[in-house]
Amino acid sequence: MEVILKQDVNKLGKAGQVVKVKDGFAHNFLIPRGLAVISSLSNLKKLQQEKQQRNLELERVKKHAEELRDKISKLSLTLPVLTQEEEKLYGSITSGDIQQLLKEEGFDIEKSSIILEEPIKSLGIFEIPLKLHPEVSVNIKIWVVKK
Repeated sequence: MEVILKQDVNKLGKAGQVVKVKDGFAHNFLIPRGLAVISSLSNLKKLQQEKQQRNLELERVKKHAEELRDKISKLSLTLPVLTQEEEKLYGSITSGDIQQLLKEEGFDIEKSSIILEEPIKSLGIFEIPLKLHPEVSVNIKIWVVKK
């Protein structure tokens, strides 16, 4: 029996793939759990429409990320902080602080998108990478200055 997988199934195939399985496996396991549907012309057409919708949505999200990248690439942020006598910071600057700074500028970026390998603990100019989308990233320049 041929079925169309609705989700990835381990050792069988990926979502959207048409696979041949035994009748019992399809009727007793795959179909009741919503992992597959019987391969028919109407189901194949529905699958094609769902793929097109998914592709359009992915393109829309990517385009939005590219527009955001263009706006952020022109941005240079200044972060005034309290320092000790030897130009060391009292605390450190984390991705949460950078997220808050971006939010103040009108950009709602997730904390996980800010790629900060280790917290910033000194004054200076830093290039911080932001991953807006799996295919779209941008560097933001942050000036850490004495308050």
